Amino acid sequence: MLISVIFDVPMAAPEQISQVFDNHGRPINYVRLAVTDRCNLRCFYCMPAEGINYVPKKELLSYEEMERLLSVLASLGVTKLRITGGEPFVRQNLIEFLQRVSLIQGLEQIHITTNGVLTMPFIPALKKIGISSLNLSIDTLDRERFKQITRRDEVQRVEATMYKIIESGIPLKINAVVIEGKNEEDITALAELTRDLPIGVRFIEEMPFNGKGANYPKLKWNYQRILSRLTEHFGPMTRLEDKPHATSTNYRINGFKGSVGVIPAFSRTFCGSCNRIRITSQGLLKTCLYDHGVLDIKHLLRNGASDPELKESFLRAFRNRAKDGFEAESKRSTQVAESMSEIGG
Repeated sequence: MLISVIFDVPMAAPEQISQVFDNHGRPINYVRLAVTDRCNLRCFYCMPAEGINYVPKKELLSYEEMERLLSVLASLGVTKLRITGGEPFVRQNLIEFLQRVSLIQGLEQIHITTNGVLTMPFIPALKKIGISSLNLSIDTLDRERFKQITRRDEVQRVEATMYKIIESGIPLKINAVVIEGKNEEDITALAELTRDLPIGVRFIEEMPFNGKGANYPKLKWNYQRILSRLTEHFGPMTRLEDKPHATSTNYRINGFKGSVGVIPAFSRTFCGSCNRIRITSQGLLKTCLYDHGVLDIKHLLRNGASDPELKESFLRAFRNRAKDGFEAESKRSTQVAESMSEIGG
């Protein structure tokens, strides 16, 4: 059930907070912000072939509203921002927004997840702004399989973008969703990129956020099977030290420059250290990917909430956070059926 906080009396401004923790003792210092629900691809695991019903522009958070939210969250100890969509570069004037956001005090890192189709012309500007890293969604580099998965013929442009990002020096990771019957053979092909390229390739379990719900009664390509495929092909791999709150377990194949990793997004083994929240393009706060939205931030903004009131609303939501993705899903009033494009990747 969506929660909206109504204020009856003015609230005193809370003191500056160095770090906020949820009700399970986990820090909240990372926000994933969707700047649009629109996308120029139609990946079948993300949305139906006909797309989704995009919301009118006035229903999206404005850049000014997003800047204000980020300033409030930075005052609560959020130091890391990831810009997502939809496809972020579909929205006009994104670079100008990023330039302003980069000046927010306390916000130390800005990352972007993109499909790479429209990204190339903006790489010099992203480098100048000081973007911390780019994540490029590529499930295959085979042209025909790319068309089957994304329903678009754009793999050559995406691959060119990948090499342009590497050339720029912006740290790059490749995100690949492993999909039964679609791209199993690409697991080793994508991992092979790390032989000569200083990049990370992460393989992600498929999730039910495709606009219609779960694809299978049981997920066959879970993180364990993905790892088994990698070790069967490349031999034993060296486990790398995980960063705090990492969602992936990472490895280096012997003699390779880059790294490979697996993200158990459906198995949800990393929930115990989760430090991230999501804000959708329509201004819904999700304290877990699997919840249905716990706070209507847009409603608060457009009904005159002050910054102290916004802070207190965030704190209330953080104090009532689900223990893990399974608990969050169990509390939903409806089955998981929304598109990842609506949620924010």
